[in-house]
Amino acid sequence: MHIIYVVNVIQSSEGTKLSMIKVMWFLKRAENLSLEEFRRWWLDHHAADIAADQAPYLKAYKIDIRIDDDSIFTGKPASESPWDGIAEQWFETIDDYEAVYGRSDRPTRADTLAHCSQFERLIVEEHNVLG
Repeated sequence: MHIIYVVNVIQSSEGTKLSMIKVMWFLKRAENLSLEEFRRWWLDHHAADIAADQAPYLKAYKIDIRIDDDSIFTGKPASESPWDGIAEQWFETIDDYEAVYGRSDRPTRADTLAHCSQFERLIVEEHNVLG
């Protein structure tokens, strides 16, 4: 299982400073779940549990779930994406992030493992190009 971490970085005269910790989770649903079941679990149950468990440290949380059929869109790759959804989370500081992910008692972990066959992480520097 893998998780992707994105760290927003600002370059200043004093050097590199973290402006916000952005965590991106790429999730693959468990083999026994349809895409619709996965969608309902994540949006109707898991998201609220994450928000409650990670308060007050979690500052923003967005979820993107793949559409059922993207074959009508030009540019579809030959192979299917391994991911069914992406979550984006923002924390103001590393301490806030560690207050959530540094804990051994993470009540949402078992729920995630029961509904996902894999997930991935990566620490990157975000560059806004447009918007």
